[in-house]
Amino acid sequence: MSSTSPTIGVLALQGDVREHVAALQSGGARAVTVRRAGELEAVDGLVLPGGESTTIDRLLRVFELREALRARIAEGLPVYGSCAGMILLAERVLDGAVGQETLGGIDMTVRRNAFGRQVDSWEEDLRLPGITDDGPGVDAVFIRAPWVEEAGPDVQVLARLSAGPAAGRIVAVRQGALLATSFHPEITGDDRVHRHFVAMVRQRG
Repeated sequence: MSSTSPTIGVLALQGDVREHVAALQSGGARAVTVRRAGELEAVDGLVLPGGESTTIDRLLRVFELREALRARIAEGLPVYGSCAGMILLAERVLDGAVGQETLGGIDMTVRRNAFGRQVDSWEEDLRLPGITDDGPGVDAVFIRAPWVEEAGPDVQVLARLSAGPAAGRIVAVRQGALLATSFHPEITGDDRVHRHFVAMVRQRG
């Protein structure tokens, strides 16, 4: 791995793939798409994009990626999951579809579609340690997003909502080499979350 330009994959089965690729490139990584186990072996880190978690779960099986990805997460591969990606990284899911499984890795319980339907989407300015320390908050966009109901003792809570009926809910976490957010930083043009993840990958390497 190059110390300046790590190779970071974006799981390209469904979701905001193109937006994550652009944000990673802006953040200093060499971004590639991942659809096969062989492509997974060639990356230093991976992004699990937003989309539909049940569809991604099904496609992981179709493309025979599920077990390979679980193994790489267990080996310490840095992974960032946004929205549906947060669900995939959770050990436990509430309100999941029948038979839905996750990849796991973060000791947390998430509630799927916690904020309601897509018409209930909204934005909030969030402060995240290590990401917004020297600048304005992140414009966090929530679209049919999950939230974290419970986080284990080894999980670092990075952000909670500050207003509205969901005030206090956890929407960003980190555990070791795994990072997850309920919101979609890839669609705002603000690459600071992705730059933070690129730095995590460099540190891991």
